[in-house]
Formats: sequence, C-alpha cells, structure tokens
Amino acid sequence: MTQQKITINDVADAAGVSVTTVSLVLSGKGRISSATADRVNQAIEQLGYVRNRSASALRGGNSGVIGLIVRDLSQRFYAEMTAGLSEALEAQGKMVFLTQSGQQGQHLMRCFDSLVTQGVDGIVLGGDAGSATALARRASELGLPLICASRASYLEGADSFRPDNALGARMATESLIRQGHQHIAWLGGSGASLTRAERIGGYCATLMQHGLPFKPEWIIESDGSQNAAASATMRLLQRYPRLTAIIASDATTALGSYFALLRSGRTLGKGAVDSDDAQQMALVGFSDELQMTLSDSPLTFICSPAREIGRAAAARMLLRLKTPKAPSQHIIMPPQLIASSGTP
Repeated sequence: MTQQKITINDVADAAGVSVTTVSLVLSGKGRISSATADRVNQAIEQLGYVRNRSASALRGGNSGVIGLIVRDLSQRFYAEMTAGLSEALEAQGKMVFLTQSGQQGQHLMRCFDSLVTQGVDGIVLGGDAGSATALARRASELGLPLICASRASYLEGADSFRPDNALGARMATESLIRQGHQHIAWLGGSGASLTRAERIGGYCATLMQHGLPFKPEWIIESDGSQNAAASATMRLLQRYPRLTAIIASDATTALGSYFALLRSGRTLGKGAVDSDDAQQMALVGFSDELQMTLSDSPLTFICSPAREIGRAAAARMLLRLKTPKAPSQHIIMPPQLIASSGTP
C-alpha cells in the first residue's frame, strides 16, 4: 500500500503553528523563538517530512521571485499595473508569482501565506490596503519587503504608489470649464469607492473654485456596465435638460453614456460649447490605459498611470531588496489628459 506523503500542512498541524511559521523555520528567516523552532523540528522528525529540494532552493533567501497579490486581474487598472511590474522586474532577471485574493480581498492572508511558503523575495500588494494592516505587520516581522500599488489607498509602514485621483478630476472639470461648460454632471462609480470619493472631491472643489453650481443630484452612481450608464445618462438628460457635460468614472461608463447621448439626438461637441446649440454635449471619461482613446473621437480621457505605477513599484522593490532599512515612501503619480480632437 502506498504511504501518504507528508506535507508542510501536516507539520504545521502537528506543531500547532501556521504553515508560514514552518516555512520560516525551514528557511531560517524571520524572528521565530527557539521553542517554536524546536517544536517544528520535532514534528518534522516525528512525521518523517522530507522537504522539497526545489522549494528549499527558493527559500534560500534569493529566489528571484516577487509575489503579487491582486483582488481581480480583470480590473483594467490592475491588469495594466501588473504588466508594468512584470516588464520591469523581468528586465532585471526577476519573475512575478501572481495570486488573486478575491473581489472583497477575502483570501488576502491565504495568498500572503502561500507566497511566503514559496519563498518569494518580496510582495507587491495591488488593491485596497484597508484590510491589510495585519499583513503589513507580519511582513515586517518576517523581514519581507512589502509594497502597495493601489488605485487609491496606501499602507502605513510600507512603500505605496497610487494615482492622484483628485488631480485627475480637477483636470477633467477644468477642461470642460475652459470650453464654456457650466452645468457638469458626474456619472458612475460606487458610493463605497475611495477612488470615486477622491475624484468627486476634486470635481466639486473645481466647480466651487470657479463659482459654478454643484448639485448632489447631478452625481449619479452606476454599476460599471454600459447599459447602466446609458440608462443613467437618459435619466439625467430628462430630469436636468440644462446639463451640457458629463464626467464618467471609467471607460465603460463613458462608452455607455456616449451611446445614450447619440441615441437621444445629442451631438458630441469638439472644442468650445456652442450657446446656440442646446443639443450639444461634452463627455470626459477616466481610463486605465493610454490606448483607450479612439481616433478622431469627441471623447476626452483622463488616463491613470497604472502601468507606470507598476514600473515604479518594481524599481522600489529592487531598491528595497538591496537596502531593506530605507524609510518607506508614499508616492502619488499624476494622470494624463488625452483630449478629443478640437479640445482646447
């Protein structure tokens, strides 16, 4: 009869510790008490655990592998950030080990433990860091470099890179005001989104700075689908016919709004607003990739520096591996405005 293979999980159960602790004892990393190490080693001996040689090589302290945790790679920002991170690290002979923690980050600690077990040299956390305080503490205890590359949040005690969301909204609003628009609505995003909150803050501040009306009823949530954006756009036009411009929270919402405007008979203006054309509208959207813009399009996009954030996180990780004691930095990176043809 074939004997069942003893795994690192069996050792952890027998010693009454986590898989991460067993991994650290095997690798000699982290601050593990001698009593805990003795308990783990005793369990290894009693169970007859044979460590995997290739995994042991990874755990040797210089695996050349960087772990990455993202919630959902289907989100364009994190796909672009991952591409930038991978490009920069691979150019330096490193590899990226990707894990997904789930839409709500429910598997965050499990992903972290798995990456530690695999012996990665450092970890990049992509996504909301609000629930990652315990993770940052554990990374510090393990002496493992941790970098946060996020759309909005930052992680105290770790290097963080994120876009300037408020600036992006100010750029969008200023662009419309320069064209003569005074009645500007906001469409899209969830009320629970920190990114949305920062952007709306920039939008409202810019309107007030120019003495223009800000009305809460002009700020509409949307679930991110084109159909929802189109329906919300039609409702806005019906209820507030004086609106002449819309800022859309993402590219999908912008496209949904665009099609709704066309169906309603509105024209998408390029350049200054025509006071004699009540049907003319302007539309600005946010995008997470520069290639999103359409040739000769009447849409203007505020493009998030997602790929650049990935590259910056990679550069910081390489530096952190060489100088682990360097103080942490919080870097906010500016977006880029890609204007429609004819926009001033």
